[in-house]
Amino acid sequence: MILVNTDYISGKKIETLQLVKGSVIQSKNIGKDIMAGFKTIVGGELKGYSEMINEARAKATKRMVEEAEKLGADGVVNIRYASSSVMQGAAEVLVYGTAVKFT
Repeated sequence: MILVNTDYISGKKIETLQLVKGSVIQSKNIGKDIMAGFKTIVGGELKGYSEMINEARAKATKRMVEEAEKLGADGVVNIRYASSSVMQGAAEVLVYGTAVKFT
């Protein structure tokens, strides 16, 4: 499966199938949330939250790919990511793109 954020795949003729997406809402545990609160006082990277968002992005991407595979797609073009805070310590990550088949 080829994943790109362009509207084409270099060297391939493609047929558009349909929009595919994946999403996940993920949170960290209360201990990590408290430690992140302390970290905001002194500054620096909130590694627990960076890990949380990276995990959520990977899960959402996997779900999008699974949806594309069910359609028989060879790739997904125009991939975009969005995220939003759902509540303190929890975030939603959404990924979407257009499933395509090589012709």
